[in-house]
Amino acid sequence: MNLKKYTQEFNYNFKLAYPIILAMLGHTIVGIVDNIMVGKIGATELAAASLANSFVFIALSVGVGFSTAITPLIASADTENDIVKGRNVFINGVFLCTFLGILLFTLLYFFKPLIDLMLQPVEVTQMAKPFLDIVALSLVPLVIYQGFKQFSDGKSQTKYSMYATIIANIVNVVFNYLLIYGVWIFPEMGMMGAAYGTLISRIVMLLYFVFVLYRLDVFTPYLQKITLKEINLKTSKYIAGIGIPSSMQSLFEVALFTAAVWISGMLGTEAQAANQIALSMASMTFMFASGLSVAGMIRVGNQKGLKDYVKMETVAKSIMLMTFILYCGFALFFILFHNYIPLLFLDTNDTEQLLMNHEVIEIAGKLLLIAAIFQISDGIQVTALGALRGLQDVNLPMIITFISYWVVGFPLCVYLALYTNLGAEGIWYGLLAGLTVAAFFSYLRFNYMSKKYINNHIKI
Repeated sequence: MNLKKYTQEFNYNFKLAYPIILAMLGHTIVGIVDNIMVGKIGATELAAASLANSFVFIALSVGVGFSTAITPLIASADTENDIVKGRNVFINGVFLCTFLGILLFTLLYFFKPLIDLMLQPVEVTQMAKPFLDIVALSLVPLVIYQGFKQFSDGKSQTKYSMYATIIANIVNVVFNYLLIYGVWIFPEMGMMGAAYGTLISRIVMLLYFVFVLYRLDVFTPYLQKITLKEINLKTSKYIAGIGIPSSMQSLFEVALFTAAVWISGMLGTEAQAANQIALSMASMTFMFASGLSVAGMIRVGNQKGLKDYVKMETVAKSIMLMTFILYCGFALFFILFHNYIPLLFLDTNDTEQLLMNHEVIEIAGKLLLIAAIFQISDGIQVTALGALRGLQDVNLPMIITFISYWVVGFPLCVYLALYTNLGAEGIWYGLLAGLTVAAFFSYLRFNYMSKKYINNHIKI
């Protein structure tokens, strides 16, 4: 293998990916900040927020996964200098995201009673329901924002979503503090304050991002004089044909992690809180691979539009190599600090919950050791899937993810956690197995497809 041809792409990959990574980190940090601030109230509140967020994450995965269909289509139109095609994709894509955001909120609201069927502690479910209502509502502005963001990413204008997310995080932290603790004229709302902080921050993020796009000349041809007549069934169906399988890929993975939250709840509040700590950290590092995945999607889409299939393969594999190197570093960090990271999430000075917090810290430390290894597989599978989305190849990858997560991963999670002495650790061994299978077969699929493009040199 000639590593130089891949490593020389690292610089451009990084320039394209870092704003996306920071923006995605911002979304994750919103959740981590909520967890830290809610965790300071108590372990039960942290478990309740975790349970509510698990439902929201399932819906969010559908919204975000669907919106990724916009990026490769815009990237391809951009390299072809086809503004009409790009405008058509943008308008119909944002329309679909708006509809989907409203639909997801409605479904979460009416399916809320399912929380009672999750075999979770009663005190946790009682706190989770009102929290879920507000955070679910925040999906509407967030999924609409995703439509605009994926359009901007497809134009290789990735920094503006980073700015929007930074602003959203500042707003989130400020309103969390004001509403959780009842500072100044604001009511003391406890954990519900974190839910309202999230809603407010996501509304601000959408408004800011739309405002910025309308002020930039590069977007003017796409945004001026938009009418409802430009929404058409043909384009919407084409976007949905890519978006629905893409959303299913995301859904299968996030639903697996959500199932992990539910399984951990069956093991007790301590295991559920520990699982949430490990999941928060793994989610944060996952954003690096997710950002690189979007960069790969953009670059593969560009090269596909240019019909330079050799370069297309090179840039995709350079993204995967970057991810592998980066995640080896994250693995080392998790291994070295697995006993210290959980301390960030709990109040160790709370004498009333001293024993509970000590057990949470002990369990979370063990889970972080497993997460150190599994995130390498997670990084490879998400960047390989990103490259496949750049090729607009989404149907077989959808099947790969389903088998990996729900035929391999989930049964192992259940068996190892509930029918062996591994407990919460068994959940994460199951996750590791599912993600490793997904990484292996997703890479094989991209390798096959890229070789097919190169050998045939035709548009597939």
